[in-house]
Amino acid sequence: MKSKSKRVLDLLRSFESPNMLWIELDGSWPIVWERAKGTRVWDADGREYIDLTAAFGVAAAGHANPRVVAAGRRQLRVLPHAMGDVHPHAPKAELARELSQITFERWSGGRFSGKTIFNNSGFEAVEAALKTALLGTGRRGIVAFTGGYHGLGYGALNATHRPFFRAPFQSQLGRFGRFAPFPKCNEDLPPLRARLRKLLAGQRCGAVVVEPIQARGGIKVPPPDFLPMLRALCDQHGAWLVLDEIYTGFGRTGNWFACEASGVMPDLICLGKALTGGFPLSACVGRADLMDAAWPASTGEAIHTSTFQGNPVGCAMALAQIAEIGSRKLPEHAAASGIFLLDLMREEISRPGLRVEARGRGLMAGLEIKNDDGLAMRAIKKMLRRGFILLPEGARGNVISFTPPLTISRTELAAAVRALKESLS
Repeated sequence: MKSKSKRVLDLLRSFESPNMLWIELDGSWPIVWERAKGTRVWDADGREYIDLTAAFGVAAAGHANPRVVAAGRRQLRVLPHAMGDVHPHAPKAELARELSQITFERWSGGRFSGKTIFNNSGFEAVEAALKTALLGTGRRGIVAFTGGYHGLGYGALNATHRPFFRAPFQSQLGRFGRFAPFPKCNEDLPPLRARLRKLLAGQRCGAVVVEPIQARGGIKVPPPDFLPMLRALCDQHGAWLVLDEIYTGFGRTGNWFACEASGVMPDLICLGKALTGGFPLSACVGRADLMDAAWPASTGEAIHTSTFQGNPVGCAMALAQIAEIGSRKLPEHAAASGIFLLDLMREEISRPGLRVEARGRGLMAGLEIKNDDGLAMRAIKKMLRRGFILLPEGARGNVISFTPPLTISRTELAAAVRALKESLS
């Protein structure tokens, strides 16, 4: 008799687009998730795993966090759906105020507030930011960075660098994005500054779009002066600084938002993933004065909206998720746990002939296998069999990433590093 996992995978193989899911013929990949709690996941056949991905960074406060689940249930019972841009609801208004308070009001000491465009997925938040920058500056062009990932919608693809994602659709893209090198160290900044000045000088580019730390690009941490340099260049050339914190936001890197480590305030910030802890909701939050200048007041029909915009269940869950992250001091926990994790990887994972680099900030960490010949993916598959869920990042898939729930314990992290050391040897 087929296992439950096998039955599910057979259904997907028969009825889902073939591009969605990679299924190994030997059954070693993927697993079929059945339930999750805290840092643990159980598959459809009852096996237990420690999740070191937080399901793409979503479960920041732990899977099925009781406070977040309860908020979603309460809202689902009374109002599962409202009418977005026509007849609103209270949780949407409360969440918009909360996002203003934890971003622009907090960053500016109350001098500025924020205004939000709600969306469903991360790439939609990016596209809302692109529209806002176009309306606000009158310039269609944008500058993005090599290795950057901003989603796969047709607007966002102009900022996503990897050709793997863009090449099949190149003929239909607007091609309004230009790319500059993402810096590795301070020595990269002078030539990058010169390159950006050329791109911005022609008054064609209205926005610079960047991840403060690249996630899918391979857990790449730029030098500390990078964001301040971008802020200064945008100010000089009248462009808007758009920070994609869809992955890095809500405590992941040891601050509420990664830009805080550099003391840089963006013009627009894109949020998603950990915002709700598990419901499709994203947000583009902009400085209120810029939002007001860019977008015309509604006369009865919005020029940017969607059916499920600002869904009540998602907004209620987001309010609970933000409260949980704050009350449990999860950004501080992520900062300390990240130092512990990087130190442990640097101490433990080494052997003759293996060239590795551990890097990251907070609980966004990666181990790059520099002389990779498929070793990273083989190790990830071994780790799955041992009960640990990990993902590869980087264009070559040679960076083993750690983005676990921010609630993870040092005992769990140490167990994972020991298992990875053995899997790599």
